[in-house]
Amino acid sequence: MNSNSLWSLRLGFSNKQAAAIEKMGINKFLDASFKTNFDNSIPDFLKDSPKTLADFRELRQKSRALNQDQKQEFQKQEGLISIEMKSWWINKMMTESYPLREKMTLFLHNHFVSTYQKVKINYWIFEHNQLLRKHAFGNFRELTKAMVKSNAMLRYLDNVDNRKGKINENLSRELLELFTLGIGNYSEEDIKNGAKALAGLGVGDHGGVYRDKLTDDSEITYLGQKGHFKSDEIVAIIFEQKNSPYLFTKKILQWFIYDNPSPELVRYYGDYFRKKDFEIKPLLEKIFTEEFDRNTGGSKIKNPLEYNLQLISELHITPKTTRPIVAFLKSQGMDLLNQPNVKGWEGGKSWLTSQIYLQRNNLADLYCSGRENFNQKAAANMMMDENPNSNRPGARKTTIHLDWNKGTNKQIISDLSDRLLFQVDSDAQKDFETILKYDFDAQAQNADQAVLRLFNAIIKEPEFQLI
Repeated sequence: MNSNSLWSLRLGFSNKQAAAIEKMGINKFLDASFKTNFDNSIPDFLKDSPKTLADFRELRQKSRALNQDQKQEFQKQEGLISIEMKSWWINKMMTESYPLREKMTLFLHNHFVSTYQKVKINYWIFEHNQLLRKHAFGNFRELTKAMVKSNAMLRYLDNVDNRKGKINENLSRELLELFTLGIGNYSEEDIKNGAKALAGLGVGDHGGVYRDKLTDDSEITYLGQKGHFKSDEIVAIIFEQKNSPYLFTKKILQWFIYDNPSPELVRYYGDYFRKKDFEIKPLLEKIFTEEFDRNTGGSKIKNPLEYNLQLISELHITPKTTRPIVAFLKSQGMDLLNQPNVKGWEGGKSWLTSQIYLQRNNLADLYCSGRENFNQKAAANMMMDENPNSNRPGARKTTIHLDWNKGTNKQIISDLSDRLLFQVDSDAQKDFETILKYDFDAQAQNADQAVLRLFNAIIKEPEFQLI
């Protein structure tokens, strides 16, 4: 695969930025990506959602007067707002000229997991998402402090139930196990004492606040240090530990480049991360510039979002709505704002089960036939309706266009393969030449349709699932 196409996919979600990377070079492209603005405006779909504790108290008071049907209708409307938020986010990913901030926001969303399914308050989930976006290129230690005090996290990991005399260890445990140090670098006593430091930290209008009657002010020993600590202090102590940079560095490498990075590579970049005082931007810059010239293609399986948005970009589809993409992601096990558990999406081989592969092939057929909606009925009907002018009810079409350079069949196969695949073996080459024969006429009236059939075959190759 062309290296510019590869890194366009890695630093974004499609081949859309390949030309910019080729023209600017990786260093200037990264500079432009880091300088993107952070939009802190609140979307219209949240304008009527409760935002302050007073709003929530008022809503709770009103809900007591609702009957069961009215409560179910309210919950349904809140669920629709959550879907709208997913669509809003996907649209941001698709439309950014430099999508690295959104790619990082998605990564951090899967690192500091907090789901709507558990939190059930859309505005808090939005605040959580915005906090990740704001700090995407900032300091990881400061981001961790902010995450521990975010309303969504406090509710998701049950710290609202953590109080003196009735300690809840959930947030304290995940802070060490999943967010910073990783298993084996702390003790059960550290978890218990960390929970004491977090006791009484509950939700507030602008993030977590300690409530005096619920806090535990006793002296604790945390990762070898004694004192009367609160949330910021225990996070600061965590980042003084020798293994503090490696878990995050490994997950960065897994998200962008390698499903299985070597321990030596994790330590190399992790040591640099510590040297830069846990600043995310220089870590990304070092990883991307050093790995850019290495032969790393095919070292990672595309997640469902990368697969989907790459096809949309290649076919120049302008979706009427991104809700079908939301549905496709959920069917593939990548439900935005709703990971299966606090560990997040597993990634790697979990993105390519036989069922997921079949769904991806169905999506390829749907998009190449000019359809946007992904569901089982559409997949079945598509094979019955190959006529693009069909008037059958439900046969909605969208305009598609595939870029390709006119030439001989082998030149066209080579160009498309170079843009989409890492290698083409002799068997695949024969299959492609069967679709686009030696006497192919690039000027013929049906040339576009023939090349589109070739494209559909290429994107079903196992190598296309890699990045």
